[in-house]
Amino acid sequence: MHWINWLIVVVYLAYVIIDGLRKSKGTDTLEGYFLASKSLPWWVVGLSVMATQLSAITMIGTPGQGATDGLRFVQFYFGLPIAMVILGVTLVPFLHGSGVYTAYEYLESRFDTKTRSLTAFLFLLSRGMSAGTIMAAPGVVLSAVFGIPLVWSVLLIGVPTVIYTMIGGVQAVAWADVKQMVLIMIALLGIMVVLVMQMPVTPDDALRIAGSTGRLKTFDFSFNLNETYTFWSGIIGGTFLMLSYFGTDQSQVQRYLTAKSVDEARSSLLMSAYWKIPLQALVLMVGVMIFVYYQFVQPPLLFNPAHEEAVVAERGAAYDALQDRYDDIFTLREQAAMSVADAGDDATAATAMEAFVAREADMQVIRGEALVMAEEVTGEASRDVNYIVPRFVLSELPIGLTGLFIAGVLAAAMSSIAAELNSLATTSVIDFYRRWYKPEADDAHYLKISKIATGFWGLFACAVATYAATLGSLIEVVNRFGSFFYGSILGVFLLAMMPRAKGMGAFVGLLSGMGVVAAVTFGAPDVSFLWHNVIGAVTVVVVGLVLGGLGNGDSQEA
Repeated sequence: MHWINWLIVVVYLAYVIIDGLRKSKGTDTLEGYFLASKSLPWWVVGLSVMATQLSAITMIGTPGQGATDGLRFVQFYFGLPIAMVILGVTLVPFLHGSGVYTAYEYLESRFDTKTRSLTAFLFLLSRGMSAGTIMAAPGVVLSAVFGIPLVWSVLLIGVPTVIYTMIGGVQAVAWADVKQMVLIMIALLGIMVVLVMQMPVTPDDALRIAGSTGRLKTFDFSFNLNETYTFWSGIIGGTFLMLSYFGTDQSQVQRYLTAKSVDEARSSLLMSAYWKIPLQALVLMVGVMIFVYYQFVQPPLLFNPAHEEAVVAERGAAYDALQDRYDDIFTLREQAAMSVADAGDDATAATAMEAFVAREADMQVIRGEALVMAEEVTGEASRDVNYIVPRFVLSELPIGLTGLFIAGVLAAAMSSIAAELNSLATTSVIDFYRRWYKPEADDAHYLKISKIATGFWGLFACAVATYAATLGSLIEVVNRFGSFFYGSILGVFLLAMMPRAKGMGAFVGLLSGMGVVAAVTFGAPDVSFLWHNVIGAVTVVVVGLVLGGLGNGDSQEA
């Protein structure tokens, strides 16, 4: 990589860390460290909420998703505005004014300690895995840049992030998120401009080529439970997922608990609701345009450089033969793509599109053979969607913009991972250590334990990251992890707002919800993971209400 790119990366990361530490003043108390003493303005909280979502995965996995699957992934977020309005009326005013550090503290006063502890444990498990997946995205970039094993690139990111999080607290994390959002937007818009300028066809023709493969299809109104991204799965399943994520997930609850007032907390969530879908569409469109770009510039047969090197070393002759076929088909596909761009009348355009789609299918068959070969040689899953953007950035972007993009990825990773680690440490200390082990210690002691907890979760995330990078699209991996737990957790909080619900019903309902989701996940995999959120929440509520006469609503277990 050119030294100018390195300079941009180093200067930006140094600035983020130094400025973050400068803004960490006032973190010598528990409220200052975990909640920034409820002093942050709404726009900082709003950008922090968005930045936590627009992580390194957004920069790596989501454009890769767009390149391979198109815009239909944006349907996943259709439930977000609905969820934000509901939360603004219900949970936000209550939690912000209740004096709690975590969402799960409330469950003890409403139900009992076992419900609180189980819910908090499920959060730790789900977000611990998700933190590792978030860390895997920049690990993929560094692995491609340096040519080093993924485990070392993960440690290069994880270790300094853990140290930064230990020192800075939530206030430093939030202000780092603001810088992250600015840099991400600059990098994404810069890439889009470069793609449009370097393409041999007009933007209109590029969209026509993308549309011929279905990559511009945004809405799917079919009601199909085994189809992941449809209008209905987004509106229904997505609403349940977003309600749980923003209403019960500590990584998000902790954000709006730092706001100065309830109104500012509401404003921060509404800001995310208004801007998330357009931003996600932009990220996906970058991926779609990369797909079109590779119609005229031959892409690698395997995007994962480590797998490509291993296959060449072990099966060079077979891979070379496959590469020759790939070269021939690419030439034919390029000609077909240009015919689509040059087509005039509808009849000519239809014929050109048909030919192009056929050549594209031929390309994917050959790539599929290469992926199988890579799996046989390496023993690893070789779905290389996570490597599409890194390879494009390193080989196609001009000097300066490459460094800006990599800086954006690393900065996004550091701030997002820091946010996750901070919320995991908060829940570990408040809901377990302080509640069960040492309830009467001073702030200095809890802050010390918080930093130890941050280190533990950092190591856990590093371990998960080395595995998550092989699971396919990282953005899907995160959402699948979350959907396994989120619906059931949401169900408990829904029960908390129902007077009839009691402690025993909530606890048994939570166990039942997790059991049913597990049965659906492993017994009926043709049910899309977005519907797991609905299934889990409904099961918990139904079981909780049926058992509503059992338990004690205000019981306090020792």
